[in-house]
Amino acid sequence: MAMGTRQKRERQEDLWVVSSEIVGTPAHAFYDRLNEILDRHHFDRNVEHLCRRYYKGPKGRPSIAPGVYFRSLLLGYFEGIDSERGIAWRLADSLSMRRFIAYALTEETPDHSSISRTRRLYAVETHTAVFRWALKILAEEGLVEGKTVSIDATTLEANAALRSLVRRDNGQKYDEYLKGLAKAAGIENPTCEQLARLDRKRKKKGSNKEWKNAYDPDARIAKMKDGRTHLAHKAEHAVDLSSGALLAVTLQGADQGDTTTIHQTLAEAGEAVAELMEHEAVTAPAEEPKVNLGRRHRRSRGGQGVPQWTGVAGFARGRLPRLHPRAGQRPAEVGRKSR
Repeated sequence: MAMGTRQKRERQEDLWVVSSEIVGTPAHAFYDRLNEILDRHHFDRNVEHLCRRYYKGPKGRPSIAPGVYFRSLLLGYFEGIDSERGIAWRLADSLSMRRFIAYALTEETPDHSSISRTRRLYAVETHTAVFRWALKILAEEGLVEGKTVSIDATTLEANAALRSLVRRDNGQKYDEYLKGLAKAAGIENPTCEQLARLDRKRKKKGSNKEWKNAYDPDARIAKMKDGRTHLAHKAEHAVDLSSGALLAVTLQGADQGDTTTIHQTLAEAGEAVAELMEHEAVTAPAEEPKVNLGRRHRRSRGGQGVPQWTGVAGFARGRLPRLHPRAGQRPAEVGRKSR
């Protein structure tokens, strides 16, 4: 067998290419199956109906289709891509991803600016409506039970810098505040070293009650898992343990504890399950219910599943759950101590 070389393969590209001669790629089984499910439930028609209010008639440059935008978000979730530039590069680079969003080889895939602008255009309520609609599909397929819910949270680094902090009361910048402290201490023209030394000696200098970021007011000063101090958000999600389906996702202050944020996440999970129960009663009234409000939830602490048992049957009706005083113990242990 002779060795192929790069020099022998150098040639002028053809001006015309016959489409039947283009070499195809193996299909991606997961995304092809996902598209079949979405098409069977008329995904594109539903999301276009939800997003119609953001556009004004047929005039103007056509935007990316709402179905393509939400498929891009699904791609980012499944592939673990946390940036819009990364999603846009993946769409342009992969032939199977082009097939997933139904783009031909002659079409230019959405760039990161189009995805970013569309994300800012659609309200949070629209994203929530699409999320709840996807939950209904999972319920129809028997993948949501609602009996046992696991709550877990993580801190997400915000796209904001600590150097952009300003005071909440008067909007004064951090450097200007330090210079004022230096003058009060008798230093008229402080150098950067003197300001850094003065700042190092202060206690409780990173208080969220006094400081905020000028460009991301919701970000909070928090310690990340690797020990760094950064502006961050706290993402908390509720998972149905029967299938791993996400029931609710909340974004809250990174300086709040789990016992504070868990109530909102549980309440939204209860609303989602109650909505699924109503949908099931309308679409399949004669069948045995598959979704029901369970009687326990499970909160993951520190990345490990520590069971937290409580009655959650009423949190969809506005009653927030109370943590059991022996919530860190399993039911068998609670029963033995009660006896």
